[in-house]
Amino acid sequence: MLKILLITIIIVAICVALLSVNILLKKGGRFPNTHVSGNKALRRKGIGCVQSQDREAQILNPHAIPEQKRNSKEDNIN
Repeated sequence: MLKILLITIIIVAICVALLSVNILLKKGGRFPNTHVSGNKALRRKGIGCVQSQDREAQILNPHAIPEQKRNSKEDNIN
């Protein structure tokens, strides 16, 4: 049991080391941006991330006409 656990830990460590070679050895190396907004092809198509779209939708429109409250008398007539 201990032998299998040790082999597993060694294999995982080797995999992590191999995956990080490009980041560690390259000057200014960074993890790739896998976010939807980081994809140029999706940006050209106008596709964005849901969080960004929600943030944009919640910004108040300065050109919007504010809704007016009705008088209680008008509500009672209908």
